[in-house]
Amino acid sequence: QRQLAESGGGSVQAGGSLRLSCATSGSGFSINIMGWYRQAPGKQRVLVADITRSGSTNYADSVKGRFTISRDNAKNTVALQMNSLKPEDTAVYYCKAQSWNGVDYWGQGTQVTVSS
Repeated sequence: QRQLAESGGGSVQAGGSLRLSCATSGSGFSINIMGWYRQAPGKQRVLVADITRSGSTNYADSVKGRFTISRDNAKNTVALQMNSLKPEDTAVYYCKAQSWNGVDYWGQGTQVTVSS
């Protein structure tokens, strides 16, 4: 079974940058889509960006042009470069890996706080 671990969260002022990384461990299935989701206090968890094994990407409208997702298929890692951060980007960010048969695996989350 795969396990995911996020790193790179923290506190930053508006306009700053952070880079999140997600490493996977274990085995048992081949990863298809990897992505980042976020959940702000009192709100639902929503998609930020995801990327297929072939490199096709998908972004939430709110982060287009500011965030970039990338992955390393050989290492089964995914990263999220976040630039021009805004206070509304404050949330817990979760990494997700989806197997080819549609099973989702989640990390524990990492806090991102953007102050104005």
